[in-house]
Amino acid sequence: MLVHLSVHNYAIVEHLDLELERGMSVITGETGAGKSIMLDALGLALGDRADSGVVRPGADKADILATFDLVDIPEASTWLAERDLETDGPCILRRVITAKGGSRGYINGTPCPLGDLKSLGELLIDIHSQHEHQSLLKTDTHRRLLDEYAGASDLARQVHLAAQKWRQTRQELERLSDSGDEQRARHQLLSYQLEELENLGLGENELEQLEQEHKNLTNAEALFGICRQVIDHCSENDSGNVLSALTASLNRLGGVSNAPNALGEAASMLATAQIQVEEAVGELNRFLDHFEADPARLQHIEERLDTIYTLARKHRVHPTEVVALQHRLLEELEGLNASDESIEQLGEELAAYARHYQEKAGELTGLRTHAAAQLAAAVEVEIQRLGMPGGRFTIELRANAHEDLHPNGLEQVELLVSANPGQPMKPLAKVASGGELSRISLAIQVITAQTSRVPTLVFDEVDVGIGGPTAEIVGQLLRRLGERGQVLTVTHLPQVAAQGHHHLFVHKVRGSDETRTAVSNLGKGERVEEVARMLGGIDLTKESLAHAKKMVVTAKG
Repeated sequence: MLVHLSVHNYAIVEHLDLELERGMSVITGETGAGKSIMLDALGLALGDRADSGVVRPGADKADILATFDLVDIPEASTWLAERDLETDGPCILRRVITAKGGSRGYINGTPCPLGDLKSLGELLIDIHSQHEHQSLLKTDTHRRLLDEYAGASDLARQVHLAAQKWRQTRQELERLSDSGDEQRARHQLLSYQLEELENLGLGENELEQLEQEHKNLTNAEALFGICRQVIDHCSENDSGNVLSALTASLNRLGGVSNAPNALGEAASMLATAQIQVEEAVGELNRFLDHFEADPARLQHIEERLDTIYTLARKHRVHPTEVVALQHRLLEELEGLNASDESIEQLGEELAAYARHYQEKAGELTGLRTHAAAQLAAAVEVEIQRLGMPGGRFTIELRANAHEDLHPNGLEQVELLVSANPGQPMKPLAKVASGGELSRISLAIQVITAQTSRVPTLVFDEVDVGIGGPTAEIVGQLLRRLGERGQVLTVTHLPQVAAQGHHHLFVHKVRGSDETRTAVSNLGKGERVEEVARMLGGIDLTKESLAHAKKMVVTAKG
């Protein structure tokens, strides 16, 4: 439970330290004194959004600490332990807001995101505000209230997630299926084109080799003549050839006696040339010995090249790109095959998500059906006690008409009420007046709070629009809640204030140049005076004091 609240420089609060206890603590004070400021500050410690405007004028930051005893909140202790934030002592939530707009959150002295403050805060405190009755006009609120009462909030989230995954899978499946006709046509074309390319069977370097061989065969006669002519010039021309000239030159130089060194060098070079010419002649002869000017081979090559060039033109690529084209088409075809497999897989996933949804949604329907009867009966009893005699209340579960998997389950949840005897049951938004709506909202909040695992409940002026004998019943209801844990109640009603186990009085302290909010924990006599003030105004009379004392004493009994 909440054991301590410390507020510094927040709004008109300069410094505030509150020690809080179990039971029902009522918070009263004049209008504008700042009763709700404490709860707003507590909300910031629990992760609510804030801006720099909440910082007290003249201060550089607002600082709020909320201290909790977790003895009765094992879920919170587990939450802290999972994040290595636990301590041996109480749990301290802190929120700092700077005048420049900055905001920082801390759990047990460790900086943390606001989302963590909010997640932990939901395990520590349940806050009911005076504006909640407006949300009762929305069917989303009806469903949420019923699920919380049924203990089915986690199951409802599972149903919502299952429907979301089913819807996303269906959209992806429809996207792939819509393009199915186009993909099938493309698949057929790719298969035909690949069959042509595979039948061609073009090797990696085959085109280059064919073109070179074609060039050789086309020029075969000219090549043969050139080679014979070179051989003739080098070695076979009777009237004179290169080898004969080299031999004669070497013989002449060799016959010179006492030849200078220069002639010896020249002779050596000529001998080398003779050897190279002989090797060249041998290479040319070997080429001619193996050279075949085969017309049939030339025709075959030309036909093969024509097939390659024709197919390249058909696909609008250069002949050298035909092999790469075959690889690209094969990859695309494999992608289309994978797409077909994806469609089949998505279909299986869609069916699995639908089965999971139906299973969880069926469980949720069972919990809702059971809880709806219990909650409606309990609320009906309370609204009759709260000034609506003969009023009837029920919770309708109406099956969804469409076939899609609805994220909120198999049914719509709606609150129906008949405010007066003899009137038909109608949706809450079409029947209840403002006062009736407040009573119904309070009844629902009190009933659902009784099943809450959260030990600290906060009611911020939820009794607006209620008076007379009904107000005393409201006080009794809240006191009853306080006996099971801790209840903080901001109220304007003396009948409610008299029921509290503890009484906090919020008032303004005016200095020479500023006004600040202060809170006093009232003793027995002070409490009677405050209830009397709430009954009769500023001037206290013996009658109002006697009445107030009786109310306080009666509440304790």
